[in-house]
Amino acid sequence: MKLNSTFYQRGNVVQIAKSLLGKVLHTQFGGYHTAGIITEAEAYAGIDDKACHANNGVRTKRTEAMYHAGGVSYVYLCYGIHHLFNVVTNIEGKADAVLIRALEPVLGHEVMLKRRKMLTIEQRLTSGPGTLTEALGIKTNKHYGFDLQGEQIWIEDAPHINDNYIVASKRIGVDYAEEDALKPWRFYIKDNPWISKK
Repeated sequence: MKLNSTFYQRGNVVQIAKSLLGKVLHTQFGGYHTAGIITEAEAYAGIDDKACHANNGVRTKRTEAMYHAGGVSYVYLCYGIHHLFNVVTNIEGKADAVLIRALEPVLGHEVMLKRRKMLTIEQRLTSGPGTLTEALGIKTNKHYGFDLQGEQIWIEDAPHINDNYIVASKRIGVDYAEEDALKPWRFYIKDNPWISKK
């Protein structure tokens, strides 16, 4: 069953980031169906988070999707190379989002390998925010602001991961965010090999 708007539009982005672990992200593009278990995610708390693109209410063409009601995609280009996939959360105007950082592949392995120009399934296939979008075919210019209850990108529900199996740490690549860089808002499944590297 697909996660519905009630899941995404809760007010606590940190709790949503943790609860996305274990859920399954799907894409269906051009007849190719791919999917992976979410193993790592980071929370970004909208206008009050110095690590967030919407900090201090910044509202541009790039960040506009973040201000929608939760349950749409926010995909942006990082370093002009990597397409990073985020799940917008909370109610309209809050600009909270969860960055999906890593997946464990479960469906469409051959398609993922072809997209990543790889021959064998190994950790680097989807263990990073830029690699997972490449494997799943997600692009900034094609999949920005997509409804996550649609037929092209969606997240399937799965059993809740107990807190005992979730590791919390500082977010990666946000050293510029002063005190907010220290917030332990990166979460990943303990002992899962499909995790990004710092």
